[in-house]
Amino acid sequence: MFGNRTLERLDQMLDDAIAGTFQEENYDETRLSRLESRWKQYLATSMLAKENLRRDKEKVKGLVSDISHQTKTPMTNLKMYAALLEENLKAEKQMSAREESMEMLGEIIRQTEKMEFLIQALSKMSRLETDIVEVRPKLQKLSLLLAEAMSGIRQKAAKRQIELDNTYDGNGCACFDLKWTKEALENILDNAVKYSPCGSEIILSVTEYEMYAAVSVKDFGRGIPEEEMPKIFGRFYRAEEVQQEEGVGIGLYLAREILKKQNGYMKVKSAPGKGSEFILYLPRDIQSKQEEP
Repeated sequence: MFGNRTLERLDQMLDDAIAGTFQEENYDETRLSRLESRWKQYLATSMLAKENLRRDKEKVKGLVSDISHQTKTPMTNLKMYAALLEENLKAEKQMSAREESMEMLGEIIRQTEKMEFLIQALSKMSRLETDIVEVRPKLQKLSLLLAEAMSGIRQKAAKRQIELDNTYDGNGCACFDLKWTKEALENILDNAVKYSPCGSEIILSVTEYEMYAAVSVKDFGRGIPEEEMPKIFGRFYRAEEVQQEEGVGIGLYLAREILKKQNGYMKVKSAPGKGSEFILYLPRDIQSKQEEP
């Protein structure tokens, strides 16, 4: 149907596009057939879109870097001046004025910490979504992941007299990036602590399937209504009944994105008044993309 010369030119165009060296001016319109001309237009448009995407990614990378850099100093200064103000107030002799000022100081510190957390979360989200940060999974111990994540949340749990019970004593492995997967698991644990009653318990366990290792975080808190289930992994989503709680609604979204980037996924089981169980599925083979168990 097509001459060998036309097929060879189409093949060459595709090779150039794959190699990223396709240049429209290398193919003179007057010497091309109608099919070759359309193929050239398509490849030229694709290369332009690829270049625009690369530029957009570089802009986002620069923006994230600027935000992190520009906010670091004022945030540090706010925390420093709050600490100095606290020292001065402790020396205040008028008790009523001192108590009122201490309340305002406490609110400054809380809002500063909230802003700092939000900036860090937005930075992480942007890096993940634009592939600026590469998640590099490798085969390693599940016990290490659980220990690292529990260490990061233990102090917060202790303040609410919540017991963290790690029931896993196995020696199994899975493929994951320790830094980012720890971040995901910590986000789940943080939510469990936040929405559990004081004096309750949070149970960590692991079920080892052939293709996946399932890390479970089970709490005995307020639970999640069925109609809220599809929404909880959305960016900045917060249910009406938890609007007054601390947080910005980005932890579950980040956790799910981190797992997706290493061929894992997450499930949740919950009912109002019966607590929640979040299960993180990590592949046991670095090439694993099998069906969910």
